[in-house]
Order: sequence, then structure tokens, then C-alpha cells
Amino acid sequence: MKLQTIFCSLLYLLLAVFRATADEDSSSRSSIIFTTLGRSDYAFDIYTLPISDRPTTANEIKITDGESVNFNGHFPSLSSSFLSFLLRNQTLIQSPGPQDSRDPPPLQLIYVTERNGTSNIYYDAVYYDTRRNTRSRTALEQHGAEVSTRVQVPLLDLNEVNGGVISMKDKPILSGEYLIYVSTHENPGTPRTSWAAVYSTELKTGLTRRLTPYGVADFSPAVSPSGKYTAVASYGNKGWDGEVEMLSTDIYIFLTRDGTQRVKIVENGGWPCWVDESTLFFHRQSEEDDWISVYKVILPKTGLVSTESVSIQRVTPPGLHAFTPATSPGNNKFIAVATRRPTSSYRHIELFDLVKNKFIELTRFVSPKTHHLNPFISPDSSRVGYHKCRGGSTREDGNTQLLLENIKSPLPDISLFRFDGSFPSFSPKGDRIAFVEFPGVYVVNSDGSNRRQVYFKNAFSTVWDPVREAVVYTSGGPEFASESSEVDIISINADDVDGVSAVRRLTTNGKNNAFPSVSPDGKWIVFRSTRTGYKNLYIMDAEGGEGYGLHRLTEGPWSDTMCNWSPDGEWIAFASDRDNPGSGSFEMYLIHPNGTGLRKLIQSGSAGRANHPYFSPDGKSIVFTSDYGGISAEPISTPHQYQPYGEIFKIKLDGSDLKRLTQNSFEDGTPAWGPRFIRPVDVEEVKNEQCAFEDCHWLNEMPNQRDWGAALEPDKVQCGV
Repeated sequence: MKLQTIFCSLLYLLLAVFRATADEDSSSRSSIIFTTLGRSDYAFDIYTLPISDRPTTANEIKITDGESVNFNGHFPSLSSSFLSFLLRNQTLIQSPGPQDSRDPPPLQLIYVTERNGTSNIYYDAVYYDTRRNTRSRTALEQHGAEVSTRVQVPLLDLNEVNGGVISMKDKPILSGEYLIYVSTHENPGTPRTSWAAVYSTELKTGLTRRLTPYGVADFSPAVSPSGKYTAVASYGNKGWDGEVEMLSTDIYIFLTRDGTQRVKIVENGGWPCWVDESTLFFHRQSEEDDWISVYKVILPKTGLVSTESVSIQRVTPPGLHAFTPATSPGNNKFIAVATRRPTSSYRHIELFDLVKNKFIELTRFVSPKTHHLNPFISPDSSRVGYHKCRGGSTREDGNTQLLLENIKSPLPDISLFRFDGSFPSFSPKGDRIAFVEFPGVYVVNSDGSNRRQVYFKNAFSTVWDPVREAVVYTSGGPEFASESSEVDIISINADDVDGVSAVRRLTTNGKNNAFPSVSPDGKWIVFRSTRTGYKNLYIMDAEGGEGYGLHRLTEGPWSDTMCNWSPDGEWIAFASDRDNPGSGSFEMYLIHPNGTGLRKLIQSGSAGRANHPYFSPDGKSIVFTSDYGGISAEPISTPHQYQPYGEIFKIKLDGSDLKRLTQNSFEDGTPAWGPRFIRPVDVEEVKNEQCAFEDCHWLNEMPNQRDWGAALEPDKVQCGV
């Protein structure tokens, strides 16, 4: 009996230790949420139209799966032996069964896909049955009745290629048995330097080689028909200088096998594509008339290749923007381009007849009020592909979107989520999230339930009171407003939105007061204000507002903003342009609440940005958004992003352990760090939303318009070339 008692006591002790350890492990884990501009509405799929037929909804085929975010496609030319290699692994794919002789060959596609929280490159082959009305777009797209088999294979083992590093993939091309693509998995180690580089992976062996020199960034690769040369858009050694519209990149070519014999052939150009071994198309903004147009560069047959020895000709006329050109091997008849016409608010795919110098419209006849991006042409010149929102302006996947989209985290103790809303913040227990949808402030449970609007006017930024659990603070007024605009700090009782005192205004001076953050004891709010003409930091009473206590924390002719109070109360982090006031360059600083101890936490680099700091629950690290990783793709190839360089980073308070958490070509921002670990799985919400996005705002700027001649008039015969 005594022995049994001792055994039970030991067992109880072990269980107690286990529980304590488990609780300790659980408490050390946390979650970060952030916003990506417009990304929740993208729902991209890749489509194709035949070039020889009239462009109609009946002729348009959706190639990709209708589930993931799929874009930037390429029609490969595969040998039968290599196709057999791709289909070798029966655990990954379902090998196609016997095909009827009357069925067409499969549509084969290489493309970028974002799924399972990461970016990868996939191969798809879609076998479809022509005997059951393949021209029925509704059946083919929505019900899949004519798709007899879909073969889908990931082409890259991300652990093998990236060494386990999370990264963005872009612009893939299959050349023989080699996959050429952009990846961002290697850190150049210099602030405001792009991580984008071109790599080659031999798919049979997995052997990967970097083709871009270290210290240089390359974008938008294209491989010549023979596979010998690769062309890229690149800054070369001069580096990125903060551009967010048309990049001032140059065109370089080099040997595909190893990246050697690299030479610049064009100054000021992007998005190259080869028609033969000595001829490329590319886009640039004309210095003469400011229209974005397609140009052709011809390399010399003999002698050295350089910017002086090549011949450059303008291809598309002024009067509309034409960009992201595509061609096919030996095709001297036409190219495909994306266009923005002065008469249209939408980006469309058109052909340009190189013989007649005429445009031939395609997608406007299929989806006139939908943007279409980044065309590509099949090797036999019979099809053009592109990506757009699936279902046009109406989502085919119903009204379900992701409130929290799981993003694969590079840190095992932190789950990472893209949040469908702006300026999110966690409640003290981590079970609720406050956020902004212009206009208004909303609260939702972290499982996606009980979504409610708690403030109905325009506001930006949210933060919860750490003591009064239901109280949310926000900045009530116009976002991105001038110093003279009226913005006030507002407190909202999220559990009493129908009550008289649910909303209270804490600042009343008529100035621009914004970005509140509460001390851990709930007594004070730090915020930025323009009450002296400049944006400086102030601290006021959290319950009574500025009338019950106010003192100035920082002072100077600059902007101190986006402040956040540490959980232990010792520090306030904020962004400031004090090193170069008015430049748009912000760096991150720390200061004690009593005004002492001011220090810079991170050097952003010349003209760089580090914004929206937010402390970790233990107060030892800060998550923030920054352009530290430069730009990852040509902005014209993506939907509109105000700051396409925005990525999420974390850093310790001593300036060490800087880590990049997100990798994409979009604008990530306004991160928040929650007190509990959310399992890394998607959380759905039900919203009555359309699949839509904004095109690049700067494409709306049309240069001087006049009669540019007949070339701008599309060919009246809309059935190919």
C-alpha cells in the first residue's frame, strides 16, 4: 500500500511537471496577423483563348483548378520522355486513362500558384472530352463535366530548393528539362536590396543553380527558343531606388546553363520575350510621348553584343499603353500584349499584327469589365493564355472568403496569417480581432464568427485596452490626411454598441490625432498629434482623454508616428522621418515613456521605410513592415499596390535577429502580434463580396491624347491573324 502511494505521488508529480512544461511551451507560442492590400479578393485563375477563332465566352477555357491563386503561366513544349518523368509518381497524381482518339491533346501549363500557405510552381495537364459540348463554358468551368482528368504536379521540392526558407516564386519557363524562374530565398544582406534572383533547377535531379550574380536582382526572365540564352529585366549593380511604378531596369542576357557571359543589351526596358535567337520584344515608357509601348531589339549577327551594337525599334504606336509582351518561337506575325486604352478602365489582352500594324482585341469580347494580366502564347502560336479573377466580377466559389489565411511561417513558434481587413489588432485574451473596413470599425471572433460593426464612420488603426477588455481605440477621421485635417482618438465599447456611451471622443482640439496605443496598466494612451504643426508623440489619460492629463513625449520639425507601447510598459516604439524630415523615409525608434533612452532600432537604408511597429507579447521583439527586402517583381505585372515593397519583418529590441516573415510582390502591412497561438489553418468567413481588384493607378494617367492614326483602331475581323 505504501509502495502504491509513493508510485501515485511520483506519477502525479510527473504529470504536474508535464502540464507545466506544456503550458510553458504553449505560452511561448503566439500568432502574427497582417494585411495585404486587396489580396483577399484576387481569386486568380489562368484562362486561354484560341487565336484562330472568334473570342467568345464559349471559346474561353479555364485551365487551373478554381481553388488556389494561380497566375503567370507558360505553355511548355514537352518531350514524351520528359512527360513520362513528370507523371512517374503515382502517389502525387492520377495518371490519365486511355484517351479517345477524337479528344484533343491536353492543355499543358506551367504556372505560379499560392496554396497551402506558400508559393510554388506547378505543372497542370487538363484532358477534356470534346464529345460533350466542350464549347459550353458553364459546364467546363463550373461543373467540370468535360474535364476527364486533371494532372497536377508541384515542380519544386521547396525544402530541397530553398533549404527550407520561405520564398516567393515567379515567372517560370520550362526549357528542356530545366525550370527557369525567380525566387527570393536568398538574403543579399543589404537593406533595401531585392532578394529576387533567377534560378535554374534540373527537374530530374533537383540540382539548382543561381544564374543571377550575388548582389544583383533580376526580374521577369525569358529563355530563347534554343534554350541557350536567358534575358532578364535588372537594375544591375546600380540597385533599386524606391520606384513603385515603371521600373528603370535594363535588359540583360546571359547563358542559361550557368549565368555567364552576362551583358546589357537595352537601357530602360522590362519584361523581355524572345521570338528567335537574336530578336526580343520588351516594354518601356517612351521618353518622347510618355506612352508605355512595346519595342523590339535585334542583336548583331557577328561581333560583340552591347547596348551600342543592337538595333531597337518601337513596335506598338502611341495613343494607348501596351506592355508585358508575349511571343512564340519563330512567330513574326503577331505578339500578345496587355493594354490600357483611354476609352477603357480595364486592362485587356490584345494581339498586335506585326504585318498590318493593327491591334486585334481579344478579352474585351469575353469579359469586358474584368482586368486580364500577363499574356503568354503557346509554342505553336495557336493559343493565348492570361490570368484574371475566376468568374469575372462574380466569385464562382460563392461568398466564402478567408478571414485568416494561413501563411507558412519561417518561425515554428509563431503562426502567421493574412487577415481580410485593415489595421487588425488582438483583444487582450486573443479571442477577438478588431479591424477597419473603410468606412467603419469591426470586431470578429478569431474563429471567424460573430462579425459586428462597432463604429460606423471613417476610421483607421485599432488597439484594445489591456484592462477594460471590451474597449477598442481608433483614429476617427480621414486616413492619409494632411496635418491640418481633423482626426480624433475614439474609444469604443465593443460590447455596448447600442448604448449612449459606447463611443467617446478623447481628443477635442480639432487637430490630426491618430495611432493610439495603451499602456499595459490601462491608464495612459500614447498617440501622435499635429497640435503644434508637426506630427509628434503625446501621452494622455486613457479614460478621460486629453482634458484629464496630457504631456508631450517627442518634439521636433519632423513626423513621429505609428507608436506602440510595450507589454512591460518600459518602451514605446514608433516610426519617424527625423533623419530626413519630409522625405518619406521612416525608420524605427524606441523611447521610454518618460522621454529618456531614445535610440534607433533599425537602419532602413537610404530613403528606406520601417513602419507600424508592434511588440511581441513577451516584449522582447517587434514585428513591423518594411522595404528592407526591396521589390520582388515588376509592379506593372501585378494589381495595384501603393507600396509593392511592403513585407513583414521581426527584430529583437537590441537590433539583432532580424527575420523576414513574408515573401510576395504585394503590399503587406499593419501587423499585430497576438497573445496566443492560433493553429496554422485557414479560417473562413461568409461575405457578399465580388472577385475584383484595382489596376495600377498610374496606368490611369493617359499622356497627351490626339489622333494617333489607324493603328489604334482594332481590326474589324475579330478572329485571329
